[in-house]
Amino acid sequence: MSSESVCAMNEVNSGQQETKRLPGDLAMWFFILAELTVFAILFLGFAVSEQLNMEMFTAGKAQLHQIAGLINTLTLITSSFFVALALNAMHKGEGRKSAMLLLIAKLVACVYLAVKIWEYLSLFEQNIGIETNTFFTLYFMITFFHLMHILLGMFILAFVAVKAAKNGYNSSNISGFESGASYWHMVDMLWIILFPLIYVI
Repeated sequence: MSSESVCAMNEVNSGQQETKRLPGDLAMWFFILAELTVFAILFLGFAVSEQLNMEMFTAGKAQLHQIAGLINTLTLITSSFFVALALNAMHKGEGRKSAMLLLIAKLVACVYLAVKIWEYLSLFEQNIGIETNTFFTLYFMITFFHLMHILLGMFILAFVAVKAAKNGYNSSNISGFESGASYWHMVDMLWIILFPLIYVI
């Protein structure tokens, strides 16, 4: 076998290894796994409670604002899209462009915060709170817990954006950026599960 063929095979093998590499830091993936486990327990608890209180949960969902939930779904999907664009730009070494895209992602996420706060206030005005019944106890518990993850994710994106703007990442040192992006995509994915479970189905 010629040396050129050997080099070509090595390049293919290295490319496959790079493709299979887990993006980000291993510690972040352990954290993400732990968070997914907690949410899985909450979602399971909600589903079981719904089966035991079908009428209550149906009436509770009817009092929620499905359009607000849909807006927040589209908002987080859009925000994740810009985070993906930012990561792509970072892989190309475009730190400042990446930071700008992360800023856009954060601004879009602010729409989620505004809509969610409006939704809470709207329920409070109807004298609906966490102690109203089992449905709203779980609704406020799960959605507020998710909201806290959104805020943490926005803080992470801000940290990553500042570092990217200062050219703190490069092709050989990008795991921190990937970790932040992975966390944000997790938060987005959780809402995509949460929205139909609590608002629609």
